[in-house]
Amino acid sequence: MIVGITGPPGAGKSTLVDQLAKIIRQAGQSAGIIAVDPSSPYSHGAILGDRIRMQQHHDDPGVFIRSMATRGRLGGVAQGTLEMALLFDAAGRDVVLIETVGVGQDEIEIARLADVTVVVLVPGMGDDVQAIKAGIMEIADVFAINKSDLPGAERLEQEIRAMQSLEEAAERAEAAPVRRVSAIEGAGIEELLNVIRAAFEKRGRLNSRLETWSFRLREMLRDRLLASLPETEIERHAEQVASKTEDPYAAVEALRTLVRNR
Repeated sequence: MIVGITGPPGAGKSTLVDQLAKIIRQAGQSAGIIAVDPSSPYSHGAILGDRIRMQQHHDDPGVFIRSMATRGRLGGVAQGTLEMALLFDAAGRDVVLIETVGVGQDEIEIARLADVTVVVLVPGMGDDVQAIKAGIMEIADVFAINKSDLPGAERLEQEIRAMQSLEEAAERAEAAPVRRVSAIEGAGIEELLNVIRAAFEKRGRLNSRLETWSFRLREMLRDRLLASLPETEIERHAEQVASKTEDPYAAVEALRTLVRNR
């Protein structure tokens, strides 16, 4: 089972992943954790610091933690995230947890990679929930309200359920379950994991993987086609488009013809 943990910056995703791994190990199962960190747009480096928050698992052979940098890739994950998740799965890890970088409205690629997507929110977001509902809020299989001991947790849950009621009125899919947790205290984590497992069983592994690979094969094909193009040809057409001697559609068609004839 591949579980995506996503949400805005500061929602407590790393601590939640750490607690989920703890419950998974207590159940006698193994876990693989992929922690995606942002890369600097200037130095192109990444701190890869999410592992620091998971020190309790450093000597546990049943938990393997792999940090990955986005390297400029959008969507909240890294280029090789899917392949790494499948490697963990093939190696026999019972549960693979993917923690995305802090994401915004339209960074929803994790939904294409994971069997179950958990969107983590925190009290105090207020009207931000309404602002992001057209993007990340729609991909949730499960909502986790972290830091639920803080004021505003009940209001946040009400806002989520109000949003879901509008979706149901529009004849959309069944509303995703909402659970309150406190990752730092370890409260509600076991129940959240049970809800995640139930969502996985309901969705079905085969359907999830078909959707994942349909997207990934298209992505791989695009990358291979681009790699087959000489960089000089791309630059030449880019200069012509920039100087307004060629329109971008004609440039793309010329490059497509070049790929076809190679």
